Amino acid sequence: MPKVLKGGCLCGAVKFQCEDEFARFYQCHCKQCRQLSGSAYAANLFTEADNIEWLEGATQIKKFQHPSRDFSKAFCEKCGSALPFVTKSGKALLVPAGSLDDHPSIPVSANIFMSERVSWLRQDDQLECFDEFPD
Repeated sequence: MPKVLKGGCLCGAVKFQCEDEFARFYQCHCKQCRQLSGSAYAANLFTEADNIEWLEGATQIKKFQHPSRDFSKAFCEKCGSALPFVTKSGKALLVPAGSLDDHPSIPVSANIFMSERVSWLRQDDQLECFDEFPD
């Protein structure tokens, strides 16, 4: 039986759990992820769309879906913390790595959208780098 990981937002209004069964773990350097995270990249895990159980505060979750581009973000309406959401295609659950209380067993798979990375971030030479999603 897989390990269950718990997570939530900073203020504690939203809590969830999911099984530690992630297919991919990317550090995304695209402009949208940088703007949504306020950092040099977003660290996101991907799993099956139904691999989540909301324990508290599901009604506190808001979602931003860009009107003309294919990206979005779910967040706590009280504190703004990033939270998991099902992707627009409905095929995967995106889990912001920082929303987890525990460490997932999967290591970071790759840096993606490196052509958009910020110049001041030192590159981790141990990870594969791609200018788009890998196959």
